[in-house]
Amino acid sequence: MPKVVSRSAVSSSTDAQPTASSTTALRVYYCICGEFILVIDKSLASLPKRKTDGAAVIRSQDSENGKARVFKLNANAQDPILVEREGGHERQYRFQCPRCSLPVAYQSTPPPVKSGPFLYIFKGALSQIQGQVPSDAFEDELPDTTNSA
Repeated sequence: MPKVVSRSAVSSSTDAQPTASSTTALRVYYCICGEFILVIDKSLASLPKRKTDGAAVIRSQDSENGKARVFKLNANAQDPILVEREGGHERQYRFQCPRCSLPVAYQSTPPPVKSGPFLYIFKGALSQIQGQVPSDAFEDELPDTTNSA
């Protein structure tokens, strides 16, 4: 049997300029149950918030005013619902966690994801630490005022 010798060369350069993809840090977000839901190129905390419900706004299509975010959503589409808003109604096409069915996001156009100009992530639905409840998950909940005696 002939002897097998493997050789490999490792090359690196400190003079190489960083590329746009190498300097962009992707952020991973999880559902409260621990399921992987979202990968995005910017933190949700730094994204604009929707005034009506505090949801994080992700631009999913290029427009004159801005460039689309790079992201991947791992969620199942639900049937649309009508939400009553000041001055009318809003149709939401919601997306839910594939493991626990918690609603995590919505958009104003029918699925698939990125078919509309924006995707909205529900306030308090996702965490960067797997299995940890986000600090803003129950921020808008009213305290229990019933007597427990």
